[in-house]
Amino acid sequence: MGREADLELRYLELEKKIKRENLRRMWFRFKQSKLSILGLSMVLILFFVAAFAEYVAPYPSHAGLYINFRDAYKPPSLDHLLGTDMYGRDVFSRVIFGFRYAFMMIGLVLSLVVPTGVVLGLIAGYYRGTFIETLIVRLSDIFIALPPLVLALSIASILEPNIFNAMMAVSLMWWPWYVKLTYSMTTSIRNEPFILAAEAQGASTSHIIFKELLPIELGTILTKVTLDAGWVILIGAAISFVGLGAQPPTPDLGTMVSEYSKYLPEYWWMSLGPAMGIILIILSFNLLGDGIRDIFAGE
Repeated sequence: MGREADLELRYLELEKKIKRENLRRMWFRFKQSKLSILGLSMVLILFFVAAFAEYVAPYPSHAGLYINFRDAYKPPSLDHLLGTDMYGRDVFSRVIFGFRYAFMMIGLVLSLVVPTGVVLGLIAGYYRGTFIETLIVRLSDIFIALPPLVLALSIASILEPNIFNAMMAVSLMWWPWYVKLTYSMTTSIRNEPFILAAEAQGASTSHIIFKELLPIELGTILTKVTLDAGWVILIGAAISFVGLGAQPPTPDLGTMVSEYSKYLPEYWWMSLGPAMGIILIILSFNLLGDGIRDIFAGE
């Protein structure tokens, strides 16, 4: 009995050592690209800024209901780095709070669509040739057949215009892409010897799906998640731009671009701030996604 316990302890220690070695190897691959490090740094900085916007923004009160017509339409200066808008609000402060709503959209949308799409894709791929596969695949095909932006705008137009419903609209049109991704990967490895061996040993379906199949596909899924973060922002900004997303005075980046574009080209700085904010978030997540792809390239 003592020998079995000792062997089990050694096995657990060896398993931990292997995991630590794998993490070191993955970090080594990631840091080979300076652009990947830049992307990670940008994401962390933007997240920090968004989380502590009240302390980072020079004029936090300008993110809400605030009017001071004496400071309206001021160009960029040391007091207002990105100038002021038509109500005298500091554009830079509103962009900082806009990052918070952007990260909220990314977090909520991806936390809904990724687990849903991945689990459905794994189930459809594992039960290939059954009614379950047909139902899941055909349902996802219906959603994919419609242009994503048009579908999101159609859903948002039915719901009350606000930032939460905009997130729901993006979520409802995004999950099928994860179904297709995981389904194609699962079907390609469904009949591999290690899967058949696990089935022969009596492993449960949940064990095979989440312990055997999912870890192999995780690298590709994580890469898509980081790259999709930028697309979530773009779709969300498009919904807000046409007035179906966050409503003023909410400092949503897409809403600000839509609201401030009416004052182009004379007051160009008003639109420049939120537009550059959108570009910055998309660029940072794309660079991070390239780094995560490199991590799993050698797996």
